[in-house]
Amino acid sequence: MPHGDQDEGRDAGRHVSVLPKEVPALLVPPGRTPRRILDCTLGAGGHAKALLELAGTDARLVGMDADESNVILARRTLASHRGRVRLFHANFADAREVLREAGWDHCDALLADLGFASNQVDDPRRGLSFQQSGPLDMRLDRHSPRTAADIVNQVGEKDLADLIYTFGEERYSRRIARAIVSARRAGRIERTTDLAEIVGRALPAPVRRTRRGIHPAARTFQALRIAVNNELENLDALLELLPDALCPGGRAAIISFHSLEDRRVKRCFAALEKIEKATVLTKKPITPSRAELASNPRSRSAKLRGIEIR
Repeated sequence: MPHGDQDEGRDAGRHVSVLPKEVPALLVPPGRTPRRILDCTLGAGGHAKALLELAGTDARLVGMDADESNVILARRTLASHRGRVRLFHANFADAREVLREAGWDHCDALLADLGFASNQVDDPRRGLSFQQSGPLDMRLDRHSPRTAADIVNQVGEKDLADLIYTFGEERYSRRIARAIVSARRAGRIERTTDLAEIVGRALPAPVRRTRRGIHPAARTFQALRIAVNNELENLDALLELLPDALCPGGRAAIISFHSLEDRRVKRCFAALEKIEKATVLTKKPITPSRAELASNPRSRSAKLRGIEIR
């Protein structure tokens, strides 16, 4: 077995799905047995396995993930359900095309977990963490052409500041962009820790002290990751197709991890309810319990919202 596959196998064991009880309860409530389930963000396959087991033997699942390595992990997790599952390497923005390829006109239940799997965050080669030295990559799909390093080293100062402010909600975006442009004059910025150090120095010392528990580079890294993966555009595309992808009575559950995502989901669900195309199932988002927070601190930002199509 190749070394990479061994690593991926261990990663599957480490990853823990967020809201593991709440997601199945929302999508497979008592008295409802969805027969066609679409998991738009497979990860290591934890949610998909729970949904299949709760929905019963008549249920079938189509799963997709932008990260090809996650499709491999999920295939192993779902090995015992192999005859009931079809998996695709694809972004959830292309969910309509995936459904067509699977031979489905629509589905009864749809899940999108917008967070990152532990195997992605913990692998320094992916460049998602400012706490480990790795290449400034940040791509979920390794076939995508643009990396975070391309943005950091090629985008002009004003546009870079706008990007960090818009996608990272970073009020010191101009200072950070100025520091990045100044630093790259001495040579291309290639490593995560180098960028994190540049950003940290750009923030005023009092700000660094007041942001307790939040790394100085966290918002800048979020902005770059969103830009590299076109995360908000892809989410908008998924939200737009919900009424067509789900059959009447079909349910969607979406887990977001920051306000830019959650606001989009909340607005979309409210708009569909207003025009009487759907019923919002979660007037307030479902968040992790104290027990889950204790066992999985990475779940702390998770917000689950659900909707049922009329």
